[in-house]
Amino acid sequence: MVYLQQEVERQLMVLRRGTAEIVPEEDLKAKIKKSLATGKPLKVKLGLDPTAPDIHLGHTVVLQKLRQFQELGHQVIIIIGDFTGRIGDPTGKSETRRQLTEAEVLANAETYKEQIFKILDPDRTRVTFNSSWLAKLTFTEVIELAASITVARMLERDDFARRFQENRPISVHEFFYPLMQGYDSVALAADVELGGTDQKFNLLMGRHLQREYGQEPQVAMMMPILPGLDGVQKMSKSLGNYIGIKDPPREMYGKAMSLPDELMPTYYELVTAVPLEELEAIKKGLAAGSLHPRDGKMRLAREIVTLYHGPAAAREAEKEFRQVFQQHDLPEDIPEVNINEPKAWLPRLMVQAGLAPSTSEARRLIRQGAVRINGERLDDPEAEIDITEGMILQAGKRKFARLHTF
Repeated sequence: MVYLQQEVERQLMVLRRGTAEIVPEEDLKAKIKKSLATGKPLKVKLGLDPTAPDIHLGHTVVLQKLRQFQELGHQVIIIIGDFTGRIGDPTGKSETRRQLTEAEVLANAETYKEQIFKILDPDRTRVTFNSSWLAKLTFTEVIELAASITVARMLERDDFARRFQENRPISVHEFFYPLMQGYDSVALAADVELGGTDQKFNLLMGRHLQREYGQEPQVAMMMPILPGLDGVQKMSKSLGNYIGIKDPPREMYGKAMSLPDELMPTYYELVTAVPLEELEAIKKGLAAGSLHPRDGKMRLAREIVTLYHGPAAAREAEKEFRQVFQQHDLPEDIPEVNINEPKAWLPRLMVQAGLAPSTSEARRLIRQGAVRINGERLDDPEAEIDITEGMILQAGKRKFARLHTF
């Protein structure tokens, strides 16, 4: 009995790490106790709507928590929202989202499946598609589902309420998104559902519907939204403040090193597997000044690269970072680019060399003083460049190209 209580407390301590809110924690404690007593693992659910093909570190916060559940012996169920993805989650949206085609959803789903197993143990993960139950509902059953919630309750959601007050359209089908996500929990008899803090309404809908269908309600666990590399807005590909889990090791390491010092504890806690005891020591060292921020950040960068590319790649990325930024050497594997003209407008040359996605972005980098040729800074976005064999073009701290003429 004493061991059982100790193990319940140990699991709770692990699961509280980095968690923003558990609703309600007493239910989670009771479910863990029952699981240990019966030997039946908890069913822990995460729904993924495959609306974008690439995952960044912000998406991995909940995946890291799922990995912790796996290590504690529980069952993880990933629901690929091939059915809900055709609507698109309206959370945080100011207008109706474009519905995805079935082909788009399935293509993105395959990419997601490939990426989530960089974190999760595939042998302890069940992956399922919610079309397998949602597509089978009769119209009568859909009406019964809709009858379980009022329009007033739906309008408690901030995004719906804001759009309603501002007289912006809300399509009726958008109301079905939280109902369908909640019904996923009914279909699986989920014990726990994970999501970001912005998903609270949808997660609580699962609890509500499980009660309506005579099930024991799930526990809703909300994880924080990861700040981006700018330290201001949430991590987002569109804002360019992200680390993608498919980024090359060198780029991933360099991005991690650009993180504001004050965000280090948050990133250690949410996106690495550093044990709790070490995590506390790192936090105390940074706060007391006994751990230099540079050293703390290099450890963080190693941890992140190791998770997605392995320890050898992390060591190589760190070695190259030291060469380029501490010893002011050039990286060893600079991409080679052939340019078939003797002279070029600098912004267009940067696009041709793959150092900028557009001439407007190239101009912005030039104005910021982030562009160099053979180590010499250029600040004129209208400059015409005489191209010489072997010229080194650099954008920012991590992007290089060696130019060749032919």
